[in-house]
Amino acid sequence: MCGIALSVGPGAELVTFRRILDALAPRGELTEAYRDDEIFAGTRRLCIVDPEHATQPWFSADGRWLLCYNGEVFNHDELRRELSDLGHRFRTVSDTEVVSVAFTQWGAEAVGRLRGEFAFAVVERATGRTYLARDPLGVKPLYWSRPPGCLHLASEVKALVPVGAPVREVPPGHHGWADPASVRLRPYVDLDRLGQDGPVLDDPDEAAALVRDALRESVRVRVRTDLTVGVVLSGGLDSSLALLHVREFHPDCVAVTVGTPDSPDLVHARRLAAELGVPHEVVELRPRDIRLADIREAIRLSELTEYGDIINAVVSVPLFRRLRELGIRVVLTGDGSDELFGGYPMYHTVPPEQARRLFLHKIRNLCRTELQRVDRTSMDHQVEARVPFLDLSLVELAMRIPLGWKLRDGQEKWIVRRAFADVLPDYVARRPKHPMSYSSGLHERARLYKPFFARLYRSFGYELREPLRRDFDSVLTRCDHDLDRAIADGAARPDYTVLEHARDLAGAARWNAAPLVRRLGGPGRRRPTPVR
Repeated sequence: MCGIALSVGPGAELVTFRRILDALAPRGELTEAYRDDEIFAGTRRLCIVDPEHATQPWFSADGRWLLCYNGEVFNHDELRRELSDLGHRFRTVSDTEVVSVAFTQWGAEAVGRLRGEFAFAVVERATGRTYLARDPLGVKPLYWSRPPGCLHLASEVKALVPVGAPVREVPPGHHGWADPASVRLRPYVDLDRLGQDGPVLDDPDEAAALVRDALRESVRVRVRTDLTVGVVLSGGLDSSLALLHVREFHPDCVAVTVGTPDSPDLVHARRLAAELGVPHEVVELRPRDIRLADIREAIRLSELTEYGDIINAVVSVPLFRRLRELGIRVVLTGDGSDELFGGYPMYHTVPPEQARRLFLHKIRNLCRTELQRVDRTSMDHQVEARVPFLDLSLVELAMRIPLGWKLRDGQEKWIVRRAFADVLPDYVARRPKHPMSYSSGLHERARLYKPFFARLYRSFGYELREPLRRDFDSVLTRCDHDLDRAIADGAARPDYTVLEHARDLAGAARWNAAPLVRRLGGPGRRRPTPVR
């Protein structure tokens, strides 16, 4: 797991490259760099797999190719055996080398063989031609900027802001070739066709069994490590399933939860961790602990473009800070399940003919919402977060499941609850979905600062990527749950109006004032004697 930086072309400058690489310093513990005539390449490496030998940038055996790689390929052992049978000899047991050798063997077709969460660049040293690839769902980030005479690549937007040119994203599931003159990317996974090539599911018991097997396998491959594995536990359905399976496949684990002392998350998470006998770390926060400085820092490190995601990032930062203090380097989360299995009310309010398109819209945008929050807040604390619900096999399966099995009998994610009914405690299986910042008890405090979000966002130069936007669910509601109108309206008028901000601030102020009012009017408080 790394932050990667690359500058290629006659316009490449050492000073600019150093600024790009320095901006990625929090993502790893080792700085590794290489310089050639018109190629500057470097990584900030977090050592997980074969830490002593998986140095970067990595050079192919013949010296032709240079690799900068971020992420994990979970089937690297299987690929290594296949490539060994084809005559390749390996110097390490790292997935970094497997990616390099796979590219040498299969070229651009190699990316379709990788099962993992990754983003990487391969440079032909003689010409500077650069091959780019990103995992199917965009779990790992990759951005590029192209001022005259140079192609710059980096794992975060903030690293490319000093370049001063527009910042673009390598889309999820895309790959292709780039140079200082052009960037030509195409999909190797068509997210718009997810699930369409699989057989129709007409038996809910069969679907439940498939979901169960797919999630178990996804967790299993993500805990193949000698390190202690953390689980971000909210006590809800998705994170509880992650913890149940991590404990089964990798008993050396710990759960971590953030919330106010009386929040539902802490109540449910404490109970589950105790029943499973899993060590449990709790990060207790009170609403008054969240200050404007915390908002500013969450915006700076997360680079998020929607208000609700920023508030969730505010809550995530202290959680990953605690994980770093504990020395945990690998953590699993439950992110992505709601987007796959209908965990949000919006999926059940749009017209039926738009439901599949809404699912696909949310999945395509995970890379700039939930996944971006998880990547930035975890990697800023040198923690590698893995997302088992977003294994491509599970995503494709979820898109074959009828909507009526995702919401049934008034329960969202019904098919997931059915799949694990025999292992889930009743208090987890029946718990409804609550957004992270709400169930932690911290949302309304962070909401007080929303009028400052846009100015803070612009102060970091992030508009070189895109402007701060209204939350998509609010746009969809405003457009009477018409998906086409919502997409058009979001593009035409990205941010909230002054009036919308004022209404929201008034609501947040009332909520934050309520505890004070209760304390002032409590039974133990003497009322002043009126003056007559």
